[in-house]
Amino acid sequence: MAARQLGPGVTDPTQRVGALPPPHPTLTLGGVRLGIVGAARLYVCGITPYDVTHLGHAATFVWSDLLAGLLRGTGVEARVCRNITDVDDVLMDAARARGRHYDEFALGQEAVFGQSMRALAVATPQAEPHARHHIGTVQQLAQTLLDAGAAYERGGTVWFRGGEVASGAGLDHDEALRRFADYGEQPDHPDKDDPFDVPVWQVSTDGQPAWPSPWGWGRPGWHAECAAMALAVHGGSIDVLAGGSDLVFPHHVYVTAMASAATGVTPFARATLHVGEVRLEGRKMAKSTGNLVLVDDLLTRCSPAALRLAILDRRYADPWEYRPDDLDRAEQRLADLYRAAGASSTAGTAGTGDADPDAALARVRDDLDVPGAVEVALATGGEAARRLIAVLRLGDAR
Repeated sequence: MAARQLGPGVTDPTQRVGALPPPHPTLTLGGVRLGIVGAARLYVCGITPYDVTHLGHAATFVWSDLLAGLLRGTGVEARVCRNITDVDDVLMDAARARGRHYDEFALGQEAVFGQSMRALAVATPQAEPHARHHIGTVQQLAQTLLDAGAAYERGGTVWFRGGEVASGAGLDHDEALRRFADYGEQPDHPDKDDPFDVPVWQVSTDGQPAWPSPWGWGRPGWHAECAAMALAVHGGSIDVLAGGSDLVFPHHVYVTAMASAATGVTPFARATLHVGEVRLEGRKMAKSTGNLVLVDDLLTRCSPAALRLAILDRRYADPWEYRPDDLDRAEQRLADLYRAAGASSTAGTAGTGDADPDAALARVRDDLDVPGAVEVALATGGEAARRLIAVLRLGDAR
């Protein structure tokens, strides 16, 4: 029976002959069902380019890349914004110690970072804003927060009111203060109304970069840079905010609070991807402590695909205590996956038919359960293993 015509070029879908295609699969992330209409907007907290890429960096960006790829597999466009924080006091200090201008120094570090990401098959993001290109956007944010009563100006610095932000972060007062101080937030600064207020725009001293503003010469605050860049690229809200779990407080909660205070949109992010910190000998891997394992060094010991699998073959939110034999295990798991992909699929669990070729991917779509997906692929083999290798991009890392 032909479809009933309702108008020029329009038919009644209930009268179409033949089966409709199956709906696209959906993802869950941290208990949130990520149903997307149109495009998925991901904001990934990027690098401060003052040293080459370490394993902790790579973990965040490989996991974010996997999520973006999975979203594209559901039939939507994934728009990834991964920022470059190239106006930052730590960057200035590192450049000065090497006798370099911070702009020049940062660009060189970005180039090294880009090489590492390409080796690990991390796709180039659709947007890669730089803080120094968004000075005007930060000033717009500062004025908007002032107009909303969410900030105040004192001595050339615009302070965001953060008392309620800290109290709502789930930390006790002393722990929040400790973390605040660890990130250089100066809770005892005499110009603050509250220890948990943070600068949106701050006064620059001699030797620090400075731009003119309505409040005098100065530079952006760290959290304000990310909030401004996210708003500039994605608008008033995003689907996923991604970054390391160590950035949840204070960084992500303040980025979210500033964006929501400026736009009135709550929640700013529908879901979060907070990747567990990578540790070495019991301590968080960080540039500030020199407790690093560099990606370029690891790639002299293992294949890029094995390193990508070593990062992904675990629950994303769990801390990872890195050990050198993790690379050997990943190489073996990779070889096993390749062998499984070359084999015929085993029968279904009831022994009554072919195994589901989508079974492994279903595990990844359920809160990025890569370890579970690998086990399914190894047990099933064939098309299920081939599809998993493609989604994890283990054949693209080089």
